Amino acid sequence: MSSLRARGATPMDAEAIARIYNQGIEDRVATFETRPRTAEDVAAWFDGVHPTVVVEAVGEVVAFASTSTYRPRECYAGIAEFSVYVAREARGRGAGRVAMAALLEAAEAAGFHKLVSRVFPENTTSLALLRSVGFREVGVYGKHARLDGVWRDVVIVERLIPANIS
Repeated sequence: MSSLRARGATPMDAEAIARIYNQGIEDRVATFETRPRTAEDVAAWFDGVHPTVVVEAVGEVVAFASTSTYRPRECYAGIAEFSVYVAREARGRGAGRVAMAALLEAAEAAGFHKLVSRVFPENTTSLALLRSVGFREVGVYGKHARLDGVWRDVVIVERLIPANIS
């Protein structure tokens, strides 16, 4: 996919984002969520505070990365959770990397100083992607939640923005 292009997402992208997110829900390797999302559900993500980006290939949205509230306490105002999802047909072609690079830029422009997330340990592709764009693994939450009745662990990842702040 040599023609990948990232841009800020808009509510007009909600249907495409929901389609990709629902693939992630179906695959059971990227989220604890089990209920498919509608375009209306995704449209609610656009709060004017937390950036979402999409990646297009030949005019079609093939990936997205989004931020959301980490914790509601004021002391955590500069931290956001993030997610990144790639459409099945576009996986392994660099769309996730393009999405994360764009999200890091958008998050910095929005005033965030750190992004955090949790990844299933067996999702080695996502863990490798995140390491490649400067995230570090800071620990594991054991038995963090149940998915389909089974307790699952998650790897905690974080990245400071910019990467060299101290």
